[in-house]
Order: sequence, then structure tokens, then C-alpha cells
Amino acid sequence: MRGLDGERERTPMTEDPSASPQQTESDDDRRRWPRADANWPIRLLLPEGHFEARVRDISRAGICFFLDRPIPEMTSLRIDLELPVQEGMRFVRGDAVVVRCDKISDRLDHYEIAAFLNNMADPDRDALEAFVSLTPEDRARSAGAES
Repeated sequence: MRGLDGERERTPMTEDPSASPQQTESDDDRRRWPRADANWPIRLLLPEGHFEARVRDISRAGICFFLDRPIPEMTSLRIDLELPVQEGMRFVRGDAVVVRCDKISDRLDHYEIAAFLNNMADPDRDALEAFVSLTPEDRARSAGAES
């Protein structure tokens, strides 16, 4: 949750953490679909035009990428990317909705943006899932030296 200043609010600690150990879920534990790190270009179609971005990670249901401009949450966009697969490259297209947009640094005008893939053909979604299920070594082989 974000406060009025745009920073993430922190829940106040009400008891001594050493008094009763609590289990906390990591982001990976809470996610329904596993993610894979990535480092490829992605083309975005926004209401104001086409933009190039860089993928940070991807799953069957979502994508995180870096872009040199903010995109407001709940903005709809089209994504086009070439997914490295064992046979070469596979063109994947889908529609997404921005769910998070965080400025990377006070000194850089770049943003980390997360989007939910709300509309994608089943074969494309299955290709994403197959890519994520590969071992990191196999993903690197599929992507060549660029992954």
C-alpha cells in the first residue's frame, strides 16, 4: 500500500519480533505463477504511441519491464516480444494492464513497471509458461548469449 507521499507504507511492529517467530511469505511464495528472469527488448503500444522497453521478468500471467517514462496504473497496453524458445524465436503478443509503476532512482528518469497479462492467445500463454518452466541453463541456451 502507498502513502500520500507515494512511498510504500510500512506496517508498524506491535510486538518484539524475537518474542514470537512469524512466517512471512516472499513475493515468490504468494505468486500463483512462477516467474523467470529475462533481459530482452519488448515493444509496447500505448495510447500515445509505440515504445521500446526492456523485460526484467515474465510469467504466464504477468510481465515486469523497464521504461524511460512512467505509465499510470490501470493503463491498458499491447505488448509484442520475441520469446526465445529451443527452436529459435517465437513472436508473442498480448494485452496487459499496468498494476505497478515505480521510479528506479531519484537520479534516473527510468521506471520499473509491472503489468498483468489480461488477454493473450492460449498458445502464446503456454509458450510463456514453457519458457518459465525451463531451468536457467536451458533458458540461457534458448536465448543464446543474451539471456
